[in-house]
Amino acid sequence: MSASSEIQALFNRIAPVYDSMNDWLSLGQHRIWKEMAVKWSRAKAGDTCLDLCCGSGDLAQILSRHAGATGQVFGVDFAAAQLTIAHQRAQAYHSRSFALSPINWVEADALTLPFPDDFFDCATLGYGLRNVVDIPRSLQELHRVLKPGSYAAILDLNPAPSAPVRWFQQWYLDTIVVPIAQHYGFAADYAYLAPSLAKFPTGPAQVKLARAAGFTTATHYPIAGGTMGVLVVNTSL
Repeated sequence: MSASSEIQALFNRIAPVYDSMNDWLSLGQHRIWKEMAVKWSRAKAGDTCLDLCCGSGDLAQILSRHAGATGQVFGVDFAAAQLTIAHQRAQAYHSRSFALSPINWVEADALTLPFPDDFFDCATLGYGLRNVVDIPRSLQELHRVLKPGSYAAILDLNPAPSAPVRWFQQWYLDTIVVPIAQHYGFAADYAYLAPSLAKFPTGPAQVKLARAAGFTTATHYPIAGGTMGVLVVNTSL
């Protein structure tokens, strides 16, 4: 099985507990960070928005609120089980308001997006860049499908910036997150977090990769003591 297929299988397996585990991973703060990411994407009424690696659809739902009834949102993920849950959650979310964009759920790989060039007005990517098998290529694809002058906000766990924070991050994963995952029966699956963090580029390195992918500007904003971050990128007009 290829590395990409292994990651796809992992996210299909953890789909039933993905939302609960995100709450534990962030102590509930991921909802605030996702609102921040959408704000940095500059999504507005009437936009065609992309939520790449959408998982269970949190960011796509927020985008649909910003784009409004005249916009549209595409939630893209390569894990079919995640998309099933995202669709179910979105139906309940949309039943409470008519001033939301429709969300189109698309099963696709972030490395080969099924969209034409210059298609989207803005994009978000939450907790997905760390898990793709080719970060430069995924950033190039994101750049390709964004219209000139568009913004994207990429939210993810980040390698800790100092030894004390790194110690706390590892302690939290080992003593809180993995035991909770074990309770749900997914301890082995969530053990991937530490090695995925160890190989993930730092904020400054993410900025360099984004610039190399063609983005005109790239700024990395550390949050949660540097254990999380949002990379905000912009395409040239």
